[in-house]
Amino acid sequence: MIFNKETAEKTAELLLQINAIKLNPRNPFTWASGWKSPIYCDNRLILSFPAIRNYVRDEFAKNIEKQFGKPDVIAGVATGAIGIGILVAECMGLPFVYVRPEPKKHGRQNQVEGFLQKGQNVVVVEDLISTGNSSLLAVEALKEAGANLKGMAAIFTYGFDLAEQNFKNANVELYTLSNYENLLNLAVAKTYITEEEQQTLSEWNVNPSTWNV
Repeated sequence: MIFNKETAEKTAELLLQINAIKLNPRNPFTWASGWKSPIYCDNRLILSFPAIRNYVRDEFAKNIEKQFGKPDVIAGVATGAIGIGILVAECMGLPFVYVRPEPKKHGRQNQVEGFLQKGQNVVVVEDLISTGNSSLLAVEALKEAGANLKGMAAIFTYGFDLAEQNFKNANVELYTLSNYENLLNLAVAKTYITEEEQQTLSEWNVNPSTWNV
């Protein structure tokens, strides 16, 4: 997984400022998977803050071209990355498609929505990486539609070993604007959390499925 340290710190600070990332080690959140978590991330909040969404858009556009070359199409993963994906595509002057979690049950039964030609180079934009499973399902749908996948760019990753292994197994290169390690370091430096709470958050990151059980 690739990132730029300066961008990672700046992005983490902006996400904390608008409460897109909430840190609460003493009163954990419960994820849809049932995992108990001292962190909750909702990057869709970015869209409500023009200066921050413009920063994220510009960093994506710059680094997508730097890491993967300019693709033919930007693809967003539904639903969380549709908004920011459209902004990135507009900034880069590129077509946009989005990928549903599964094919529609009616009509043309599309899973990839929009105009995509076989052989086109595609970079996927994602808002958040946890295990990577849903993101990689989108990748498979694009490949089945004939896309030539260049890589994926996400706003934030929890940095789980499982995700890193999943992306490695799928042979998909991942670039993220920010990540868990940079977030924790910045959160301590800016007194969002204490060093003791940082330790708790670090422990959770090692074994998230069994933490606080």
